[in-house]
Amino acid sequence: MKVPPGITLGQALKAASIAGTGGEAKVLVQTGEVTVNGEVEKRRGRKLREGDIVEVGEERLEVTDP
Repeated sequence: MKVPPGITLGQALKAASIAGTGGEAKVLVQTGEVTVNGEVEKRRGRKLREGDIVEVGEERLEVTDP
């Protein structure tokens, strides 16, 4: 799935329906289940940039302009 640049990590997880709520996104991030560009990311408010790849389990998000 693709998400736009400038969105936060938490917003991206919700937009992709990986997390149903901000609280669920927070738990995923804090437990180390989310990687950005292959590295564990624990900041839910991280702004995603063009070219970033977010992975949660088998789910993969690409940050790109629509």
